[in-house]
Amino acid sequence: MTLRLGDIAPDFVQHSSAGEIQFHAWLGDSWGILFSHPADFTPVCTTELGLTAKLKDEFAKRKVKAIALSVDPLESHDRWIQDINETQNTQVNFPILADADRKVSELYDLIHPNASTTATVRSLFIIDPQKKVRLIITYPASTGRNFNEILRVIDSLQLTDSHLVATPGNWEPGDEVVIVPSLQDPVELQQRFPQGFRAVKPYLRLTRI
Repeated sequence: MTLRLGDIAPDFVQHSSAGEIQFHAWLGDSWGILFSHPADFTPVCTTELGLTAKLKDEFAKRKVKAIALSVDPLESHDRWIQDINETQNTQVNFPILADADRKVSELYDLIHPNASTTATVRSLFIIDPQKKVRLIITYPASTGRNFNEILRVIDSLQLTDSHLVATPGNWEPGDEVVIVPSLQDPVELQQRFPQGFRAVKPYLRLTRI
């Protein structure tokens, strides 16, 4: 199964370090980040899980739940979590799926034979409260994920869901945003953007929200 943006994220029931997870019910009305790891006790992933734990408050502000996945069994996860807590000076505060039967990995197309016939690739999915996939990133094994970028994308998605705008390249919260070209009615423009906007080109109109 190949997932694309806008698809409904597959539901599943799987064991985890926090007990059995029924994914859609666990997400509830929150946003979600599901991210996979090739194996337990891998150095890059150890740092990533530590970063995720440290970002608990940032995720909570955005109403985001994080959940990790590895194909190793639950007993291995429990030992790995101890290492993560020790080496990253944190406490893992989110579930790690124990996908030993590859059930979730197959649903989310995480086994790429050209990379490995048994281990998952390092993919990350952002899922909105309607359970739609909004972002997919797949990283090489040698490159750790940039969690500041993941937070930035969530900020952009949540902002653009509530306003008829898009965020330009390198956008950060507080920067100017782009008014979508389809919005042309002057009355609606005034209602939505009473602070005004600047038109660099007819199709490139910038404002702040």
